[in-house]
Order: sequence, then structure tokens, then C-alpha cells
Amino acid sequence: MEKILITASKTYEVLTGEGLLPRAGRLIRPVLSEKAQKLCIVTDDTVDRLYSGVLSDSLTDAGYETVKFVFPPGEASKSLDTLSELLEFLADHQLTRSDALIALGGGIVGDLTGFAAASYLRGIDFVQVPTTLLAAVDSSVGGKTGINLKAGKNLAGAFWQPSLVLFDIDTMKTLSYDLLLDGAAEAIKAGAIADRELFSYIDRVDRLDAPETIRYLSSRAIEIKRQVVEADERDTGVRQLLNFGHTVGHAIEKCSDFSISHGHAVAMGMVICARAALALGWSQEDCLSPLLASLEKFSFPLACPYSAEELCNAALKDKKRMGDTITLVIPAALGDCRLKKIPISQLNEFIKAGLS
Repeated sequence: MEKILITASKTYEVLTGEGLLPRAGRLIRPVLSEKAQKLCIVTDDTVDRLYSGVLSDSLTDAGYETVKFVFPPGEASKSLDTLSELLEFLADHQLTRSDALIALGGGIVGDLTGFAAASYLRGIDFVQVPTTLLAAVDSSVGGKTGINLKAGKNLAGAFWQPSLVLFDIDTMKTLSYDLLLDGAAEAIKAGAIADRELFSYIDRVDRLDAPETIRYLSSRAIEIKRQVVEADERDTGVRQLLNFGHTVGHAIEKCSDFSISHGHAVAMGMVICARAALALGWSQEDCLSPLLASLEKFSFPLACPYSAEELCNAALKDKKRMGDTITLVIPAALGDCRLKKIPISQLNEFIKAGLS
């Protein structure tokens, strides 16, 4: 079992390894209040059928009473309505300030659960148990929680760090290849901003779904995110580098009504940003070629079906906009991204250069 220590407003560990879910109760108990008696498992219908039983049995064996809140999978559930239902559920089941929530699932489950934990009784503990590679390498670490509004993605939320992240690699066995790709995109993003060696590693691997590949990619991505979060927990400076590909990626998601998943949209967004930066002379070296090689190695679909105008209109509703400017993440060199603030009037031109 690998341990990565995150030191932020709350210090906690990310535990990665096989066979962790059946041991969850024993691993969780030391990080929660001694007074904790009741734990609420929050999950979606798909993950519920796969893993809720194992987790619930483990928590019961560790002496906890458990309740379970289950909602339909998909971005439509990452909403004020679902958050309200969850908060009412917690109140109806009389969870107290010493109790905790367990987020069992992907990024939607983790973001929603974390926001509920930050809000309920003005803040209670929660544990992240990611069951997708995307959640393991990205959303489960760092304390960003939130929900979508009609105007855009993640427009309401809070910074609320978990008490523990428990990543059981065995849960990757039930993922489709497309879902593995979502996580791989975020790992490649981490390499693009801070670790050019990751691209050499990808060039040498044969299979994305091999446990050793998943272990390596997740470990490197989590370590990079640790460094960034510890330097800038509240996302006012260097942490914004983690948004490489995301401004355009979120726009692609929104234009597709979320039929294009987050990781696939981010992969397209990284390519568009790298191509635009190269064309506009903002990069010191060609970052597009190695990025394309890594994404194509794993057979990412990279053709963006939307125009610059469509993407620009969606991106201008992104939370990274500040007044009449928006901050882009630009690859200066492979493994070295920089923040560049531009007027919103130039965004359409930038995206056009990336689509050329």
C-alpha cells in the first residue's frame, strides 16, 4: 500500500493499493472522531450495485452504523436538487457533527458529497473512496467540492478537505476503457504541467488497463497535485495550472450537454490549447507533438465537433473568468505550463488558432 501525505488546511493521507475496500473500516477509523457512530455512504446507482455491500460490511465490522444515500449517475445529478435531497437525508437520519460521510464513486459523487459535508451542520468529516481513475487522480484530492448550475459547471461549491482518500486499484477492473481514458487524460495533464518524464513512460507502456500502468499514472498525478495544493490550497495562484485544457474542455462538455465526458473533453482542450500556444508563439518548444503522441497512444478521440464561436460563448461562463479577462494555462515547454491572462475579446481568436 502506497501512502501520500497531503498537508493543507487539514492533513490527510491518500492510500493506494489492491484489496483496500474490504479493509476500509479499519483504515477509516483512526482518522475520524472517536465519537463517530453513524456514517452515510453516498453513491450512485451503478457503483451501489458493485461496491456498496463490501464497503458497508467493512464499516459495520469496524463498529459503525451505516445509512446510504443513492442517486442516479450522471452530470444531471450534480445539482442543487440532489444536494438538497442529500442534506435533508442527513438531517432525517440525525447525523451529528462527530459523524461522517463516505463518498463512494467517481468525481460527481465525490464533489457532491464533499459539498454536502462542508455545508451540513457547517462542516463535518468526509472520506473519499474513488472508484474511477479520474476521481482517484483528480477530484478526490485537494478539497475542491461543488455542484453545477444551469449556467455552467462547478459554479457553486466550497473548499473542504477530506479526512482520508482510499483508492482501491481493484475497482478499476469494472471500468470501461472510455472511463479509464478519462483518468488518463488528467494524469497526462499533470505530466504536461510538471513532469515531462511521464511522457517517456507512456511511450514505453503497452496497456493503459495494466495495474502497474494505473499505479504509476495515479501516483505521479497525485504527487503533482499534492505539491500544487500545498502551495496554493485556495486556487488563487499556482493551483490554477491544474486547469490546463479545462477552460476549453468545460466548454466542450457544456456544448455537448455532457455527452462528451470530462476526461475526453479535457484531452481535446489540451490539444487545442497546445496548438494555439504554438501557433501564436507563446510556447518555447513544440509541446503539441508529444502531447498528441501520448493521447493517440491510448486512442483518444481528439476531433472537436464545435466551432470556436460555440466554445467561446460557453467558456465565457466559466468560473475562471474575472471581469473582462480570463486566465489560460499555456504550455511553455513540456512539463512547464504558465498562466496567461488575456482579454475575453481575444478568446475566440485563441480557440480558432487551436482548432486550425
